[in-house]
Amino acid sequence: MDEIFVKQINTSLGFIDFLVVFGSVGLLFILAYISGRKEIDTGDFFLGKRQVPATVACLSFVATEVSAITITSVPATAYSENLQYLQFFIGSAAARICVAFLFIPVFYKYNCTSIYEFLKHRFGPQTQYAGSIFFFITRLVGSGVRLYAACLAVSIIMGWSLVQALLIFTAISIVFIAFGGVKAVVWNGAYQAIMFYVTGIALITYLLSLLGNNLTRVWQIAGEAGRLSIFNFSFSLNDPTTLWAGTANAFFIGLAIFGTDQELVQRLLTVKTRKSSQRAIISTIFASLPIICMYLTIGTFLFVFYRLNPQIVPPAQPKEIFSHFTVNVLPAGLKGLVLAAIILASIDSPLASLSSSFITDIYRPLIRPSASEKHYLFVSRIGVVGFGGILAIIAFACQPVQSILWFAFQIVSVTGGATLGIFLLGLLTRRKSNRANIIAMTISTITMAVILILSENGIIKLAWSWLIVLGTIITFVCSYLLSVFDTSGK
Repeated sequence: MDEIFVKQINTSLGFIDFLVVFGSVGLLFILAYISGRKEIDTGDFFLGKRQVPATVACLSFVATEVSAITITSVPATAYSENLQYLQFFIGSAAARICVAFLFIPVFYKYNCTSIYEFLKHRFGPQTQYAGSIFFFITRLVGSGVRLYAACLAVSIIMGWSLVQALLIFTAISIVFIAFGGVKAVVWNGAYQAIMFYVTGIALITYLLSLLGNNLTRVWQIAGEAGRLSIFNFSFSLNDPTTLWAGTANAFFIGLAIFGTDQELVQRLLTVKTRKSSQRAIISTIFASLPIICMYLTIGTFLFVFYRLNPQIVPPAQPKEIFSHFTVNVLPAGLKGLVLAAIILASIDSPLASLSSSFITDIYRPLIRPSASEKHYLFVSRIGVVGFGGILAIIAFACQPVQSILWFAFQIVSVTGGATLGIFLLGLLTRRKSNRANIIAMTISTITMAVILILSENGIIKLAWSWLIVLGTIITFVCSYLLSVFDTSGK
């Protein structure tokens, strides 16, 4: 099996591909209509009246966590590097357990629509506003990267420009979420997660058949090229992929995303009871790991495939390898399945959570405190449109990014520690502060941004994966100390 020659097949999409795509997306909107046609107030729009089954919330959580970055960029990372991304799941799994028993109970105790309401109860309104603003910044930029990953893949597969892909899928997302609210998002997230499983299994099966169903030889070629490395036990502070840096980064990022990010937590708050919510997030450990393993395996198989098929020239940029393979090698039907999975991932956007945080944390308390529920529901839908436009602009600005996966982690590493530090202060101590929290969050974020810039330019030797750890500690310590002089939270 030293050489396996595969001819480049027709790169255009056929009838069966469009049938798969339109059928998959059509089912998405049917589910959105069924689940969202009775939205009457913000309780329905943002929490689904807490009537979503825990299994559905779990799968929706996984779909949101996975996104287009996992589908397109995880294979690209395995193709161009190795399997060391898998190390991050150790810290991620530990973070989910911590969130289940530390964060979820207080969100149900205070009956939170937006999780930043907890900060208001614990510290005061200024901290709530700050937490929400930091969420906006982190989620908008991070989700802009996710949207870029999806639209880049779609533009390559469809032969569109990036602008065309952005305009089309931003419009679809706005219509989908503005109509259906969180119930549509959660139920369709479960459907999307199932599609990600099906697509991953189909791709692995097809790739393995192209490689002669000789798994032993595949692993030998990948192993000789260093593509099977999972654990990096070195102690270099300048390497973001060591076991220690990756685990610490994933644990703190996991706490920040799973516990202090409205987009992910909103899924968990749609179930009826605290215990059901806890079961849902712990179940995501066993639901997410197979998807990550599948798409890492796809990347490894792609490396071996292109190694054995030199007549098929890979793209100049590894971030495009998944789309390149889809266009140039996959047969009819599988092309459509991959395209459908990417489209579904791009539609699962953060517009519902951004709108819910805006209405609950800023608009209702600061701008129109006494309006009707009908008014808030209307503004919520307007907010979805506005945030959709902002996301498209951010996604367009992401074109210079080379490694989409690591860039997404860097964003959370800079800003995530600020919010996480304040949440942990509220959960682990009885310290009272309010304005001091804002100062601490600002100091932390600026410090982490400066360190990242210095590190990326080689001025200091510190991997970006340590940033969220330092940012959380700085925020926690600064706020704890500054609270002595802050009477606004007492």
